[in-house]
Amino acid sequence: MRVAVVRNRDVTGVINRFGQPSPQPPEPWPKESSEGVVAALQEGGHEVLLCEGDKGLLATLERFMPPDLQARPSGIVFNLACGIQGESRSTHVPAMLEMAGVPYTGSGPLGQGLTLDKVITKRLIRDRGMPTPNFRVMHRGTEDIGDLRFPVVVKPLCEDDSLGLQLVHEPGELKRAVELVVEQYAQDALVEEYIEGREISVPLLGNEELDVLPLVEQDFGDRATRLMTWESKYVAAAAPSKVCPAQIESRLATVLRDISIATFRACQCRDYARVDFRIDRSGQPFVLEVNAGPGLTTTSSYMVAAKTAGHTLSSLVNRILDVAHTRYFGTAVPQRRT
Repeated sequence: MRVAVVRNRDVTGVINRFGQPSPQPPEPWPKESSEGVVAALQEGGHEVLLCEGDKGLLATLERFMPPDLQARPSGIVFNLACGIQGESRSTHVPAMLEMAGVPYTGSGPLGQGLTLDKVITKRLIRDRGMPTPNFRVMHRGTEDIGDLRFPVVVKPLCEDDSLGLQLVHEPGELKRAVELVVEQYAQDALVEEYIEGREISVPLLGNEELDVLPLVEQDFGDRATRLMTWESKYVAAAAPSKVCPAQIESRLATVLRDISIATFRACQCRDYARVDFRIDRSGQPFVLEVNAGPGLTTTSSYMVAAKTAGHTLSSLVNRILDVAHTRYFGTAVPQRRT
């Protein structure tokens, strides 16, 4: 089967440099997953093209996977694109593919947009009775904090990978923390109560029937700052180890699974996603956010969980492809060549 792996590494394929750019994260940039996904799909017997999710994408796809005589799809996209610039960047490639009639893996424009905006996510799940830390949205840092309790976590409203995340211990630090987010990311800041406790990720795979992969805990050890910042994710000396399966009692594990499935559905996710929690000292879980396109690098929480469940990178990537193909066509990917 023809599979195009779409990513955003090159940011030059635009008509104009205009609108909010995709932020350049601190060094070092993590090892990209696209090459591993390409190799995994090739191992699965597919004809694979790696391409950029830019203004030339549709022409590239039309050459690689031209429709049949009935104008039906002749291939599928494995979407790893995060966008180049502008509003709701992660929605851009899915929206292009929807318009062009090209099937693809992962969440659609709606799911990508809902989960990218952390406040929308929190409101959706709170409306359904699921717990999330108390929060405010701020532009200046001098707004009324209401009943928020310090310390608080300050982060951009619509970014991922823990970019711009800061822990603020007292009101006097809040103004500068919010200003940094607005200056660096050209968007408002989400200010939410910091939950002291354990951090657990729940990886999900599927659609109508959802598989909950083994839960993953971030082991912060004796670190003074027990947060998943950019540096703690991608700088080897700072990276906490991952415990999988997380050592939690069965009742709490069931609660986390149930909340994660409800969150997946509330946020219109598709195929695969990851829900992140903090568990306070009394055992109360709080949803932090949802990642509609979790990383597939070998050290990512999603991949750690998949390995614990018995997957290799190849079997996981091809399973995600099967899940997406079934969603569109009712069956798994046709038998691959050996």
